[in-house]
Amino acid sequence: MSFVLVSGDPERTVALQDVSDDGRPLARVEVAARDLAAEVVGREAARPRWVWDDTARWYPSLLAAGVRVERCQDLRLCHAILRGSIRCADSALALAPPGPWDGPRPGLPRPVEVSLFDDPRVEPVAADDGPDALAELQAQLAAVDGSLEPGRLRLLLAAESTGALIAAEMRHDGMPWSVEVHDELLTRALGERPLGGGRPSRLEALADEVRGALGQPALNLDSQPDLLRALRSAGLDVATTRTWEIRALDHPVTAPLLAYKKLARLLSANGWAWMEAWVHDGRFRPDYVPGGVVTGRWATSGGGALQLPASIRGAVRADPGWRLVVADAAQLEPRVLAAMSGDGAMAAAGRQADLYQGVVDAGIVETRQEAKYAMLGAIYGATTGASAVLMPRLTRAYPRAVGMVEAAARAGERGDVVSTWLGRSSPVPDEAWQAELRAASGEGAGAEDVRAARRRGRDWGRFTRNFIVQGTAAEWALCWMAALRRRLLAVDGRPHLVFFLHDEVMVHSPANVADEVAMAIRDAAAEAGRLLFGDSPVDFALDVSVVDSYDQAK
Repeated sequence: MSFVLVSGDPERTVALQDVSDDGRPLARVEVAARDLAAEVVGREAARPRWVWDDTARWYPSLLAAGVRVERCQDLRLCHAILRGSIRCADSALALAPPGPWDGPRPGLPRPVEVSLFDDPRVEPVAADDGPDALAELQAQLAAVDGSLEPGRLRLLLAAESTGALIAAEMRHDGMPWSVEVHDELLTRALGERPLGGGRPSRLEALADEVRGALGQPALNLDSQPDLLRALRSAGLDVATTRTWEIRALDHPVTAPLLAYKKLARLLSANGWAWMEAWVHDGRFRPDYVPGGVVTGRWATSGGGALQLPASIRGAVRADPGWRLVVADAAQLEPRVLAAMSGDGAMAAAGRQADLYQGVVDAGIVETRQEAKYAMLGAIYGATTGASAVLMPRLTRAYPRAVGMVEAAARAGERGDVVSTWLGRSSPVPDEAWQAELRAASGEGAGAEDVRAARRRGRDWGRFTRNFIVQGTAAEWALCWMAALRRRLLAVDGRPHLVFFLHDEVMVHSPANVADEVAMAIRDAAAEAGRLLFGDSPVDFALDVSVVDSYDQAK
């Protein structure tokens, strides 16, 4: 028995439908919602794949009851992948008009944290009550079976769904957090917390320095329009109040204003109000959104877990008798590009822990910094500065790797779709983009129209260039976490994942098994490489630290 389909109302009556490998419905029973946890425990020994519309809707109540499942299929997450993948573009699922499975479930907050080149997923489409989960499962199975590369798509759907389980588990378990240490760090940086609101003392002192430097004693620094007017009134040629523009100024206001902006950001994003909202009973529990952006990277709809500044990481503290095992993949995206492209020379550069130093040792550039600029320029499409100057050397040294991202960029400039290694595809440019491209290529197109179309084409090409690498890196990270989650179940004392950030994981572990957990993390990384790339010579190197607090990690 492969699947158990869960549907109905998680607060009232739940239907459990056994489904065969090929999607045929078998036995069906209905249970009261209060009995679901016991029913799941009874069936879990048979290792079914639980199928439900949304992991975030069903799994938290099971976790609250002390029940964890080994594997699932999240229909909504998988639908989004299959709907857009060019590897099953002729399937009934892909060709169907928009319906209740398109977009996140109704009521799910839209992700608010995204990364460079990662457009947020589309706005939710209003769903009918109780969409047909069995029909959706059958449509997904048919789409995969009829796809160009069913094995890769199956792996992607399994990894995406496991990621949803992990996100719910991490929120349930929470990241160990010391409010005492957090308060101490804030007080040290900002001054004592003011009673009744207002700015902390150090922030207010910096505000006074800025006002004095600008000759504006009543200036409200938290109003961007007021601050911009004050800067211009002082004779400063600025277009915005962004940090990079302020940093370029040669004026007495520069240092105190930069310091103020940094501390004001800390207060608003991770200050005392944030701590009271998000840290309870010694645990930080953010809302993760798996697949929250189009490349497959995670986002968050609350808590800011993807942007924890270094200044407060000391508040992340292991419980007494426990340790934090923190690992991040070294230069993940360049290694992924080497594996995808089969570029043996780049793979050789990554056979040591520091791929950038490997590029230097190969004689391609002179310094590690140059190697980093060149590699990131290749992945992100830099056209100016040091990255652009170094690109010809990188192209000669690693023609297959550079050729792959260049081909993805050219495809994007034409408006074509590109895909990650496992089959997640980029979105199609909107109709306005397409119309501008058509107009620029037609007879009678003006020079300005042509230039504008080329600019937009290059911008989209930079997106697709990065999409294939960043998206495949996200797939590797999901497989890494899934393999680690399975290994942790075999370790005594219940070590568990508590944090994930693109290429970094954190496990809260009993101290006596922390070294075993560190080895499990390394083994899981090697397994993820094999799952995606077979016998590729690329090493996925890790920096692993066993520490008492997050700020102690490498």
